[in-house]
Amino acid sequence: MTTRPGYSWNLRQIMATKGLWKTSELGPLLEARGVTLSSAQVYRLVANTPERLSLMTLAALCDILACTPSDLISITAEEQQRTARSPRAKSRPRRARVGPS
Repeated sequence: MTTRPGYSWNLRQIMATKGLWKTSELGPLLEARGVTLSSAQVYRLVANTPERLSLMTLAALCDILACTPSDLISITAEEQQRTARSPRAKSRPRRARVGPS
């Protein structure tokens, strides 16, 4: 078995505990701290798990929500089982047979 690192993004839950229910409320708070994001970017930041995040944005979120980065990001380890491939299971395409119709 192999272990694959993973993480979960808890921004929406932390916002709810602080009384911030709308993503539109977060944009001006970020902008006051020097982080300018469009309303669509703020929505994606809250609704989805980001793959990349600037440290300035992370620091601003922690300042706004009075939390730490470990409150926003939970690290998980996912175990994956390796599957053995047979020698014939190579990813080589099969030759097409073309014949009269």
